[in-house]
Amino acid sequence: MDETYIKHMAFAVKDAEAALKAYQNFIGVAGGAVIHDYEKSRNRVAIFNVGDVEYQLCQSLDEGGRFDAWITERGYEGLHHICYAVPDIDKALEDAQANGATLKECSACKVKGSHPHPEGFVAFLDQEAGGIELELMQVYTPEQLAEYKAVRGI
Repeated sequence: MDETYIKHMAFAVKDAEAALKAYQNFIGVAGGAVIHDYEKSRNRVAIFNVGDVEYQLCQSLDEGGRFDAWITERGYEGLHHICYAVPDIDKALEDAQANGATLKECSACKVKGSHPHPEGFVAFLDQEAGGIELELMQVYTPEQLAEYKAVRGI
């Protein structure tokens, strides 16, 4: 895909399983959802799609974790960040920085700028848009994904 689109929307929640049940019971979405615990980032995430957009209901496994701190700071659960898939992350970051953006450290990897994650190369911006954090991702090609998995023995 050669255009920017929403890869996923991540919601900070206190309880991923309870939030998932609300989506399933009240608006009839989230069928086929999966829940993953990510030890490296210490998060529990319920993942499902609404149309072409992936929803992630993100719960910190530890008090003071990334999503717990966000909820505590704001006083409510809600939309934490939107991940935008871009065709060329280096170009997207160059353009963003030319327009005043600065790069934020990835809380799980402790890296600023583009770096590999399970689905693609990601980077985070310090700036928010309307109170929402911004993440950029260049989704792996099938060959890049195979290389990522081979290097990690997945």
